[in-house]
Amino acid sequence: MSDPTSHPGIVLVPRAAQRRVRWKNDGGWTTELAVQPEGASEFDWRVSVAEVDADCTFSHFPGVDRSILVLAGAGFDLHVDGEAPAHLRLGGPAHAFSGDRGATCTLVGGPTRDFNVMSRRGRIDHVLTRSQAPTTRERRPGLTWVAYVAEGEATIAGLTATTGDCVILKDVPGDMSPVALAGDLVLVRLEHA
Repeated sequence: MSDPTSHPGIVLVPRAAQRRVRWKNDGGWTTELAVQPEGASEFDWRVSVAEVDADCTFSHFPGVDRSILVLAGAGFDLHVDGEAPAHLRLGGPAHAFSGDRGATCTLVGGPTRDFNVMSRRGRIDHVLTRSQAPTTRERRPGLTWVAYVAEGEATIAGLTATTGDCVILKDVPGDMSPVALAGDLVLVRLEHA
């Protein structure tokens, strides 16, 4: 990737620097891409890629809003207490649910990898999407973007990144210029509630 130090508010988290950690309930593994605030006992938001190798129970996160999107594999059926089953498939949209509720998943065709966003309710609102066409996104105070390269090479705010790299676009006081993005990207919009 190009050197991000010359671009204010842009933080590169290369694939090699990402941290693989156990799920909160010890039921699987996730690769943590970014968390804010770093090192705090309670996050405002967290972005990760989880490995789901078998039918399982998701970790419980009271007070947290969650979204999930299938990155690789056939996908799974998500069963959240009090909701109709959600059928998450590769190429399909993200699904949002409450971390307060119990959730289990049933794989439909073997192991899968999924992209996860968690944000503390009342502090941060988030939206999770996938973009494969060139696009621009707004920048303004209180708004942060996380762009994850799902496959191949991508251009993010003039920088080149490759599969598995993550770029955080923090708000910069006085910089309201839109950000240009191109490539197979997972995009997370994070805004102060």
